[in-house]
Amino acid sequence: MEAATSIQGEAAPAAARNGRPDAVCPHFHAAIELIGKRWTGAILCALIEQPRRYGELGRAIPGLSDRLLSQRLRELEAEGLVAREVEAGTPVRVTYSLTERGYDLRPAIRALRVWANRWNCA
Repeated sequence: MEAATSIQGEAAPAAARNGRPDAVCPHFHAAIELIGKRWTGAILCALIEQPRRYGELGRAIPGLSDRLLSQRLRELEAEGLVAREVEAGTPVRVTYSLTERGYDLRPAIRALRVWANRWNCA
């Protein structure tokens, strides 16, 4: 059996692994690890506004490399948060949008945006 891990990356005490009420919820921890990856929040934030093509996402998030954008989009698609729609033609157009599961993050993302603006997070 693998030990539970705390937010600091240390093994959690046995009581926390055994359902202590004050233990960090493993589902919450997994969600924070997923959306807390570098650039993932910015991608979700951009897609909350509207579906976007790959190039539009790149322009909406200055400093994000093409390689990392592709990687994060694949991860979000694998987690069921982002849908990828391919339009046949020349050139092929790919549009990314949030799934229902992804849209369920809207209140949390918007609340975090308000908090960041209030406290001048940079």
